[in-house]
Amino acid sequence: MKRQLIAAVGVAAMVVGVAACGSDGGKSAGSDKSSTSSSKASDYSGKTLTVWFMSGSNPPGWTKDVTAAFEKQYPGAKLKIEVQQWDGIGQKVTTALSEDTPPDVLELGNTQTAGYAATGGLMDITADKSSLGGDHWADNLNKSSVFDGKQYAAPWYFTNRVVIYNKQLWAKAGLTGAPKTLDEFYGDLDKLKKTSGVSQPLYLPGQEWYTYFGLVAGEGGSVAQMSGDKWAGSLESAPAKAGFETYQKLQSYSTAPKDKDEATPQQSDVFAKGDVGTMIGLGWEAGGAIAKNAKLKDQVGYFPLPGKTADKPSGVFLGGSNLAISANSKNPDLAKGFLTLALSDQWEGAMVKEAGMTPNNPLLNSQVSGNEFAQAAIAASVSGATTPSIPEWAAVENTPNPIKDFMTAVLQGQNYDTAAKKYDGEINQRLSQKQ
Repeated sequence: MKRQLIAAVGVAAMVVGVAACGSDGGKSAGSDKSSTSSSKASDYSGKTLTVWFMSGSNPPGWTKDVTAAFEKQYPGAKLKIEVQQWDGIGQKVTTALSEDTPPDVLELGNTQTAGYAATGGLMDITADKSSLGGDHWADNLNKSSVFDGKQYAAPWYFTNRVVIYNKQLWAKAGLTGAPKTLDEFYGDLDKLKKTSGVSQPLYLPGQEWYTYFGLVAGEGGSVAQMSGDKWAGSLESAPAKAGFETYQKLQSYSTAPKDKDEATPQQSDVFAKGDVGTMIGLGWEAGGAIAKNAKLKDQVGYFPLPGKTADKPSGVFLGGSNLAISANSKNPDLAKGFLTLALSDQWEGAMVKEAGMTPNNPLLNSQVSGNEFAQAAIAASVSGATTPSIPEWAAVENTPNPIKDFMTAVLQGQNYDTAAKKYDGEINQRLSQKQ
């Protein structure tokens, strides 16, 4: 899943033709201070700051320019960027953080950060939050960077799912604008269902748990929450049940399998056939469909999944990445300097403009002007949430994911309350495992 989220960086920009940007944007928050500070050029001679980025995360224009800016700001120092693959990254990071010379700065998936913080592998940067620009970070984006009340990383960028639709099929159905409420959306799907040439109004497999997670968040709940002094599954809660009712209604417009997720088959491949009215997905999925079917190039549109009322969209799962400093970094001052630079208005703004992602600072949302996917994603992100920031959460997502199995069970006819109780038990068992 994380690879899919990160792939949205390049593809979303490709789909809508967002131009790469260099150094335009707001003034760097703190770059003036650290460029001259009290250190001389000779202080950095021979020093190399190693940064691990994940494949697809660092746009090429931004990478080139921020490297030049860092090496100018810290004369004599070199910035060494190493791009990692998501496959097997968990063990690789775990091993690296335990060594005497780990990478100084690491990009971590927002669902992974708490696990590394809990082991002591990440530097506590609570005292540096303000100087890093943290006073302007969106609270719902920053939650995954905090563990046990301390700041162990900085939120970098995010993305989330939106409704991706085939404009040609919508026009054929007589639909001219994006719906404002879920009821209006259901009405649009009803019209698509009656339109010739439409195989299914909405492609939504039964195990697309990220969309379900967002719907539960929009109801004010989560699939797991604190119960007393420990975390526990909460599929039995009223918000989880209400979120599933919406999911089940949406899924009724789809002929997608109830026991598969969005990657089996890849829903971008299904949408590429040109006969599916809508899907709920990420920017890379729209780009993947266009890559397979060039006729869709000018026929893809985006809008946030509407909410029950017009004033607020449905909730979404916020996937993305944080930047952290290794606890054993040999260059902690340079590492903090790099974070200050990369997270500044200037360079955070430049990165999200080139990539078409949601920035950590809502004041920078204007940087994605002209990127239809990113604009829709940002509009939806106000109702977004991340998974619990606890190291045990990784066990819940491990295959077989109990949330996926729960969804399939109910969609195939099992009583909701009975299934919720069963799979809450499975979630509880996994949350109790020692990490």
